[in-house]
Amino acid sequence: MARAHHKPLFFTDRDFQSFAGAPDPADVTAVAHESAAVLVGAGRTNSDPEVTRRLIALTDEIGLSTLAQLWSGRPAVSLPGAMWRLYTLREWVRRASVEASADYTAGIRHAQVAHAVAGSADPYGPKEIEHLVDRILEGAFTGDFAVALERAAAFCRVVASGRAERAERHDGHDDARADGEARSAALLGDTARDLTKCAAAWRIGSLD
Repeated sequence: MARAHHKPLFFTDRDFQSFAGAPDPADVTAVAHESAAVLVGAGRTNSDPEVTRRLIALTDEIGLSTLAQLWSGRPAVSLPGAMWRLYTLREWVRRASVEASADYTAGIRHAQVAHAVAGSADPYGPKEIEHLVDRILEGAFTGDFAVALERAAAFCRVVASGRAERAERHDGHDDARADGEARSAALLGDTARDLTKCAAAWRIGSLD
């Protein structure tokens, strides 16, 4: 599991740019895993709610592109891969909360078990969906990390089910749109599987 690191608890764009600036591919790999371990370790060894809030909202401060430089190219089943997917999910929901809410609501009846695991409460409006994803990410820092990953995976499954339903509605009427929505649903399903594998790896201490 992630080790505790004695690093700054507040991460700025400069902090992450210092990680992201490594030119050698081997160094890039090393700093991707080190930066993810630093971030998770800082959150999980700290009890200050303000620190947790800042970590949840990290991309609001430094931008998703900074994390992309570090983590997007790492294997799906790795600590940076898991964190990249959690933050990408949060960023998408914040940018498209109405769409995410509609897909989640539509997907519930097809994925009731996943809905229960995700932990969403009625209603499922845009603000509630944003809050849910923030609470899932909060759990990565303050709760059982594996459970947080499983909740994120479940959320993706519900949304994917709703999006697949939307694709079916457009099939035969707007084929291009239907194809795009079907591909998006499949990608969300892939993300759910990746996060589930990450959770399993974390539980046996092999997620690094």
